Amino acid sequence: MNQTVLHKPVIRDDQRLETERLVLRRPDARDWEAARAFFLSDRAAGIGGPLTEGQAWRALAAEIGHWEMRGYGMWIVTRRGAEEHALGMIGPWYPADWPETEIGWMIWDDSVEGTGIATEAARAAIDHAWLQLGWQTIVSYIAPENTRSIRLAEKLGAQHDPAAPQPKPDQPCLVYRHPAPREVRS
Repeated sequence: MNQTVLHKPVIRDDQRLETERLVLRRPDARDWEAARAFFLSDRAAGIGGPLTEGQAWRALAAEIGHWEMRGYGMWIVTRRGAEEHALGMIGPWYPADWPETEIGWMIWDDSVEGTGIATEAARAAIDHAWLQLGWQTIVSYIAPENTRSIRLAEKLGAQHDPAAPQPKPDQPCLVYRHPAPREVRS
């Protein structure tokens, strides 16, 4: 049986997490250029991209607004000591019309693929959602052709849940359900 191990990220405040190599911080306007480059590129195919510049702007604005409306959201992933350089965005996502609480991820900088950065950041975000946000369920919604995201979800212990509700029924995706750690299970 696959048991989830909590990695207990260091919580510096409600808007920042730290891991061994990373700082996960709240997104803001300084992330626009990195976000724009990602959303306008073919790398954004897994989230419906490439987007137009206006769509990219609204996508980042939605992430910033999610923090304002929910009090939490996806973090900008940076290396320790290089917090201005956004590598991607990972974390909790739960817009008003989403059927379940999600941990999502986007690696913006292709130079960090295969380095474990996404795994480290996603584990910290998942643990934060269980322990600090008190979530009772966590899923990740993944485009069927996004093999890198599928591998990451499976590496994190998530299992495909074909019976789970879709966030956008007109755009079916794969739903991966993350196992609750023992400390959270009822």
